[in-house]
Amino acid sequence: MVEKEYIFRFLRDLSNNNSKEWMDKNRSRYHTAKERWIEEVDLILSRLSKHDPYFEQFKPKDTLMRINNDRKFNPDKPVYKDYFSCSPMQKTDAFARIHISAGLSWSFIGGGLWRPERKVLKQVRDAIDYDGNELLEIINNKKFRDFFGGLAEDPNKLKTSPRNYPNDHEHIELLRYNNLTAQKELTQKIVISAGFVDFVEEAFVTLKPLNDFFEKAISVD
Repeated sequence: MVEKEYIFRFLRDLSNNNSKEWMDKNRSRYHTAKERWIEEVDLILSRLSKHDPYFEQFKPKDTLMRINNDRKFNPDKPVYKDYFSCSPMQKTDAFARIHISAGLSWSFIGGGLWRPERKVLKQVRDAIDYDGNELLEIINNKKFRDFFGGLAEDPNKLKTSPRNYPNDHEHIELLRYNNLTAQKELTQKIVISAGFVDFVEEAFVTLKPLNDFFEKAISVD
């Protein structure tokens, strides 16, 4: 079993000393923490591959985001993130089958459609227009609601109807979403537990009907 307490000890120290000077002095600790997270990601990808061969194409290290923050347009951001991630996606993917962020300030597991291209969002809205009941059945399923609580709040949700859809549309609330995601907060206790890989597997299996809905929607010309 991966000793994950080490990861959080490193992230706490990094958060309290967030500078290049500190990181340079503690680079070996960073690499140890990163390698331990990669070991966990390897177990996760292996487990998820049993449900979806899509995950077989990824090496664990390729699913991690860089720990350096992009400060070009946000110079007030800390130099480094205080979390490790696992996001198995290709650049051309329209949605995230699953995403994990495990750390101090941004710890969650989820997936779905986040900031999609206009064409993709239109395809998904067309699918809702055609059969929104299918999506409602997915997000109102007891297992989905018990795990994720339904769809996550969308800060960019429209206050009016999207173009070409009437205000009295049967599924107008779903059509107003710009981001259709599901998320569950992660505690450190869950991440460092021996059953974390099982937890991730449960999350993915619960998400899969939503992923299948998106995949079918964007495959229609």
